[in-house]
Amino acid sequence: MTAATDDHPGGEDLAAGLGYDRGAAEALLDLSAPQQRYVELAAGSGVVEPMPGMMVTFARANTEYVLRNADEFSSAVVMGLGADCMFIPLNIDPPEHSKYRKLLDPLFSPRRMDDQEEDITRRVNEFIDRFIERGECNFTEEFAEVFPASVFLGLMGLPEGEMRMFLDMRDGILHPEKVDPLAIGSPEARRAVTTRAGDSIWEYFGALVRERTERPGDDIISGFVQAEIDGERLTPDDIVNICYLLLIAGLDTVSDTLTCSYAFLAQNPEHRRRLADDPSIVQQAVEELLRWESPVAQGAPRVARCPVVLPSGASVAEGTMVLPGFGAANVDGERFDDPLAVQFDRKANPHLAFGGGVHRCLGSHLARRELRITLREWHRRIPDYWLTPGFEALEYPPGLRRVKDLMLAWA
Repeated sequence: MTAATDDHPGGEDLAAGLGYDRGAAEALLDLSAPQQRYVELAAGSGVVEPMPGMMVTFARANTEYVLRNADEFSSAVVMGLGADCMFIPLNIDPPEHSKYRKLLDPLFSPRRMDDQEEDITRRVNEFIDRFIERGECNFTEEFAEVFPASVFLGLMGLPEGEMRMFLDMRDGILHPEKVDPLAIGSPEARRAVTTRAGDSIWEYFGALVRERTERPGDDIISGFVQAEIDGERLTPDDIVNICYLLLIAGLDTVSDTLTCSYAFLAQNPEHRRRLADDPSIVQQAVEELLRWESPVAQGAPRVARCPVVLPSGASVAEGTMVLPGFGAANVDGERFDDPLAVQFDRKANPHLAFGGGVHRCLGSHLARRELRITLREWHRRIPDYWLTPGFEALEYPPGLRRVKDLMLAWA
C-alpha cells in the first residue's frame, strides 16, 4: 500500500518544506533511480522531515523500530484514498488487528497459493499469447496491469469481464492523474477523482455484499458474510472496507513491481540471460528485484503515541506522522553486503518490500507466486528482449514506484 493521502504535499510543497536544499528535495521525489539517494538520505539522523508533523525514516534501524513497536506507533490513521475510514486490517492496531488477520491470512496462505499455481501459470501464458508473435508490446498496459488483475478477480470470484471497471476504480484512487491530468498539481482535482472512485467502490461492493447475503456461494465474499470474529459476524460495512483495501492493493503493487523489474531486466542483459539460462534462480531473483526496485517506497503512515527516540538518535514528538521507508531500508549497508549491486545469488535477503511487524503485507505469498511464475514462463518463451528503440527514456510517475508505458521488443 502507498502511504499517500489527499492532504499530503505535492512536489512544490515538499520541496519547500524539506530541511534540505531544493536539489535534495527534487532528488527525493525522483523515483527513476533512487537507490543511491536512499543511502545518502539515511546518513546522519536517518530521517527526513518533509513538513511539520511528518517524518520519513530512511535508516533501516529506524524503519524496523517503527514497524515493530505498535505500542509506540499507531496505524489507526485515516489515509484518505477515496474513503474517510480506517481500512481493515491495515489501519487496525493490535490486539484487534490479529482477529482480522486470523480471518484473512488463510485466504492468501502458501498452501492456498499452491492450489493456484496451475491457474496463475495458465493466465500468464494466455496474456503472452496475445502479443508474442507481434515481437513487441506495451508491457505496462498489456501485461503488468491486466495479469495481476485477472488473478485477483479469479480469487475473489468476480467477473473478469468487469476488469476494466476495476482498473478504472483503482486508477481513480492510486493514479488519479490518469483520470484527470490536473490531479498531479491540484489537490482539489485529485480529491474529486478519488472521491468519485471511492464512492464507486463502496457502491459496487455494498451491492455485492447484499447479494451474497441473500444468495451465498463458495466465493470469498460469501465467506466474509458468513464469517465470525469472537462470535460476531462482520458487518456489511466491515466487509466492504476489507474488499476496498484488497482491490486497491491487489490490483496495483504486483503491477508496479513487474514494470520496475522488467525495466531493469531489459536494460541489464547479463541478469536477463541468467534467468533464461537457469530457471532455478527465479526465486532468488524475485527477492532481489523486490529488494532493489521496492515499488512501495514508503509504507502506510503511523502516528507516534508518545515521544520516541529512534535508534539513530532522532527524536519523534508525540502526534508526529511517520512514514516507514521501505526502499531505503532495502539498500542499508548495515543489513546487506554490497547493497547497491543487484545479485541474483544473494544468500541472505531480509528485505522489507512487504513491510514488517504485525502489519506485514497480507498478500505477500500471492505476490511472490505471481512474480515467480511470470519470470519463469516469460523467460521460457521470450528469453531475449530489450527496450523498444525510440522508447528508451522511461517515465516513473510520482506515487508508487512504477514505469509508465514500458515498451519491450524481441526478435
